[in-house]
Amino acid sequence: MLKFLNRRETGVSDPVEFYRAETTRRTYNLQLSDKKDVEKLFNGCINSLDIDLIEKRYLLAGGGDGFIIIYDVFRPIGKERYTFPSVGTIALNNRHRHKFSVETVLWYPLDTGLFTSSGTDCLLKVWDTNRLKPADEYQFSGLVNSHHMSPIATKHCLIAVATNSSTVKLVDLKSGSSTHSLKGHDTSVFVVKWSPHNEFTLATGGGDGKIMLWDIRNAKGSLIQFDKYNGTPPQENFEHSSCIAHNIAVNGLQFSADGLYLVSCGNDNALHLWDTTTGRNVGVNYISVSNRSKKSLQFAVSSACNRDLVFMPNDTKRNPCIHALDMMSGKNLYTLTGHYSSMNCCLFHPDFHELYSAGMDRNILVWTPKLDDTGYSSLTRKIKRAIRKTTSASECKIDRKVSENGAMKFNGAEVKDLLSPVAVNPLTADSWSSDEDG
Repeated sequence: MLKFLNRRETGVSDPVEFYRAETTRRTYNLQLSDKKDVEKLFNGCINSLDIDLIEKRYLLAGGGDGFIIIYDVFRPIGKERYTFPSVGTIALNNRHRHKFSVETVLWYPLDTGLFTSSGTDCLLKVWDTNRLKPADEYQFSGLVNSHHMSPIATKHCLIAVATNSSTVKLVDLKSGSSTHSLKGHDTSVFVVKWSPHNEFTLATGGGDGKIMLWDIRNAKGSLIQFDKYNGTPPQENFEHSSCIAHNIAVNGLQFSADGLYLVSCGNDNALHLWDTTTGRNVGVNYISVSNRSKKSLQFAVSSACNRDLVFMPNDTKRNPCIHALDMMSGKNLYTLTGHYSSMNCCLFHPDFHELYSAGMDRNILVWTPKLDDTGYSSLTRKIKRAIRKTTSASECKIDRKVSENGAMKFNGAEVKDLLSPVAVNPLTADSWSSDEDG
């Protein structure tokens, strides 16, 4: 890491190179945090998580008991151990809450003053964050499985809604209209996702095993219908020669950060990686992951890594876990265990490089990077050795008072930033070379 810092300071390498290297190091070393926790308020399972795109500070959570809770995930400076508090709650005492399970919660991309929620009471609600009251709501004929808004849209304000019907509904927040629809699936639609690259591109997955890519400006038909066999099914599966992405229902979709790839999962326990430009199955051999969820499953894809990771919940009865899979190779790099029951959602924080997960055990767990403090420990040992050499044992007393400018004092003299943790940034600490230790 010191090499990257030196190359960045001298202008030899692009600053983005250092950022990607550090992001990769942190993302590839996640562990269950023993210093961060989330206030436990849900009485039922937790189905959905979302972080706001403006400040990346407020975590939105929706549960099976109809609760919606907003958490503040910023930790105050100086507090090593911290529990994220709730700053807004829609619970039993709120007469506007969902009567049944909340399946999806989502922040409005341009302002934290609004967020949306949908659930099994057939309603999509637009909430005023400050008052915690609905500003608008839309009624549908069937259960709402999920909904999504484009994170980059500037020319439209549409919410794509997946319901138990075979059509995808488009709700326009500006006009209040919900009459537009996309027809193409044969059965219920479970999941919808807008592309982070093109504001008019929408991906949908349904119970018929199909994944479709749409340009909403042309609603006559889908742009691409993904085929896991890329048009050449094996002879023994000739009866399934129609364009299907999964053998059973598709209940999870996630775009890569650049929008060039789409990851899908289904009840056939398979994951596929798709090229959104050509519509072809890339053919990555992912491990089989148990997926018994009969509703939308929220998994996560990292961003800004040299090779991004897919964080996929594994719904096993005995040992529920999260697999960290290399998106391009499919290799299982490590496994996260901590939940007592199956998980419904994972969310990756792009700035903190943390992972949040929640599920049937009513807990929200925080997975943080494992930081190496060997650099700080090594520097401390060097200072102590130098002190022992230059000072007799009887005089070696450390005065831990801090001067007005923030420096530590040793025997009345300031030792600037040597014993202070600021001397080595734990976020970028790395093993120190032998020539430095000498």
